[in-house]
Amino acid sequence: MIIEWSPDMHEPRLDFVHCLDGQGLHRMAFWEWGERDNPRVVVCVHGLTRQGRDFDTLARALAGDCRVVCPDVVGRGRSDWLADPMGYQVPAYVADMVSLLARLGVPQVDWVGTSMGGLIGLGLASLRDREGRSPVRRLVLNDVGPTINAAAVQRIGAYLGLPRRYANVDEAADYLWSISQGFGPHTREQWLALTRPQLRAVKDEQGEGFVSAYDPRIGLPFKAVTPEMAAAGEALLWQRYDALDCPTLLLRGAQSDLLSPETAQAMTQRGPKARLVELAGVGHAPTLVADDQVAVVREFLGAP
Repeated sequence: MIIEWSPDMHEPRLDFVHCLDGQGLHRMAFWEWGERDNPRVVVCVHGLTRQGRDFDTLARALAGDCRVVCPDVVGRGRSDWLADPMGYQVPAYVADMVSLLARLGVPQVDWVGTSMGGLIGLGLASLRDREGRSPVRRLVLNDVGPTINAAAVQRIGAYLGLPRRYANVDEAADYLWSISQGFGPHTREQWLALTRPQLRAVKDEQGEGFVSAYDPRIGLPFKAVTPEMAAAGEALLWQRYDALDCPTLLLRGAQSDLLSPETAQAMTQRGPKARLVELAGVGHAPTLVADDQVAVVREFLGAP
């Protein structure tokens, strides 16, 4: 069901766009807040195992001024799963976002990307049309950069794609919290709000329960990366970063194990010379739920 948004409502519209892959077409879901005809669009893209409803709090804060679009990257949330799991890679996600932008019908968007969503935004922002224009006007990179610490990759790989079943939402919330301490302090209400869209209800011979709302095969390309592939990917990301000329905000959890202080500082001195904001008491990655985090993003996106 697609929910028509109004300023008095607190839920987004759900829509879909068809995207091309090596096996044919897949549908990518996206959640939309604000007025459809608002020419100012903010696209918010989530991390590796998450989905677009992660940005509900930020989207509500922005929807009065912007049209806010929060896709479920393919293989997550309400989007289709790919027939070929090796298609779960950043270049393919960038191509999907090009399809999304064509659907939205605007020449430029602002981009807020958490972790994987930041890498997708970096790739998209480095593209140029025939007039030399980027599709990204302003870029927010949330706790991610061209160099990614190997220890964080190993930590994420330890739980990625594991088959888990939960009897109820509270059990799921407790487990997800045990592997998400880097997200920083949250109230139980905030954490449950972040947990519910992460789950897919199932009913089978085991009874009723919940599983994670992502294709467990998204971990196959992730785990297939060799040190040589990682080094080549890092060099390409720095090349893409150095090509950016849009205003860029870099958020870093002060305790992040994925984005090092050294990489963050290098990003303030190269390419777009990002403005760096470190968030105390947070690791990888800030959820943009806390008032101070929302305020930083709003101020940056609203700056002249």
